[in-house]
Amino acid sequence: MEDVRLRGDAALVELTEKLDGVKIAPERLAVDPATITKARDLVRPELIHALEVMAERLRRTCERQMPQEWTETGAGEMVGELIRPLRRVGVYVPGGRAPYPSSVIMAAIPARVAGVDGVAVCSPPQPGGEIAEAVLAACSVAGVTEVYRVGGAQAVAALAYGTETVRPTEKIVGPGNIYVTLAKRRVQGWVGVDSEAGPTEIAIIADESADPMVLAADLVAQAEHGPLGTHVLITWSQELAERVLRALDIAVARHERPDDVENALTEGGRAVLVRDLEHAFATANAFAPEHLQLNFDRAEEWLDQVRNAGSVFVGPDSPVTVGDYVGGTNHVLPTGGNARWQSGLGVQDFLKRIYVSRFDRSALERFAQHVDALAEAEGLLGHSRTVSLRLEDRREPLL
Repeated sequence: MEDVRLRGDAALVELTEKLDGVKIAPERLAVDPATITKARDLVRPELIHALEVMAERLRRTCERQMPQEWTETGAGEMVGELIRPLRRVGVYVPGGRAPYPSSVIMAAIPARVAGVDGVAVCSPPQPGGEIAEAVLAACSVAGVTEVYRVGGAQAVAALAYGTETVRPTEKIVGPGNIYVTLAKRRVQGWVGVDSEAGPTEIAIIADESADPMVLAADLVAQAEHGPLGTHVLITWSQELAERVLRALDIAVARHERPDDVENALTEGGRAVLVRDLEHAFATANAFAPEHLQLNFDRAEEWLDQVRNAGSVFVGPDSPVTVGDYVGGTNHVLPTGGNARWQSGLGVQDFLKRIYVSRFDRSALERFAQHVDALAEAEGLLGHSRTVSLRLEDRREPLL
């Protein structure tokens, strides 16, 4: 990251070859907008339709999230808030293990609804030096025309500090591997960042009525994302836990990448036995998972017990996968316990609230005694004088 900050494009080119094994000329770091548009015709129409459905459903959710400016007037005063979008944001789209066109939609649509003018996407190039056509097609659907062939920590550095080709941004969002996550943590304060999204997490609270094969499929689906994830079944039924473990043997063996999935589950998979449903929620809230699935009878009635989670999926027919794609909620979610204080990506991540106030002389007179009392308590008597000078009856200025 320091290398990118100091040497710009030259560092991006060298690091892309060193870390991704891809040679790319500086003039090809940026993707031609015509290539982005053309990508729509190079992927299956079914994918374009799915991306459009995803974008439209998410757009409706984001429009509901939009805050309103407000002002309140009283006796000689006005107090309120201005709402302003960020000017320019960077979106990181993973691409090392597989292309993630859905992540383009999940980050770009909230930014567009918020009114952000400039959205720049960075994604690692494939061995041939190009970004996956599916990712570029998603950019076209989302209205993104600024895309760069660069990934990893070096992409985060480029979006934060800028290079000869990449203009710096005000905030960086999007999921990524551990290197991307740590890079975002490093630039926080120089630019804004969203919650630390990755590696993946799922917690499933289930009772004896749950289908073990379905639960195994849900755990495997998250394990597909790769190493360092956490995949947890929380139940008070030891019989269910044992049945799910047997089902996992079958599900893993049937998977296209059985070794990768088995390693991820061995590393981060757990079955946690609890006393009862209340204990299950206490356990889940302490974990604060990225995804929380409630797979037990009358689960919706227990939503008030949820305190810490990125996104909640209620009932046996509500897999995380639907929410990841077309459910209408965002899949860029806090991980690593950050759901205790952070939310999933939304319109608010691309907006600023600016306070505004106005007082006339009558209001100033009304507030003067309170300013005096607080300024004296804090030893900041100059604060008090900013009010008293305004209220003095002076025919001529002192200077």
